Amino acid sequence: MLAIRLDKEIEENLDLLARNRGSNRSALVREAILQYLEDNEDLDLAKQAQSQTLGHKPLKQLRRELGLDS
Repeated sequence: MLAIRLDKEIEENLDLLARNRGSNRSALVREAILQYLEDNEDLDLAKQAQSQTLGHKPLKQLRRELGLDS
């Protein structure tokens, strides 16, 4: 169980969205948190993939830099 405090404007926007979707506050907040967590996981995976590719060069570029291609 998690309890959070929201200001009145956020609560009103959340209530409006919930009514329009035929849902409730809890379901919307749960959905938003799950989306946030998934987005952060995706970002971490992208950063990890990028760090693994740093320092790599295409063979053609490396050959040119080493003077192996005329």
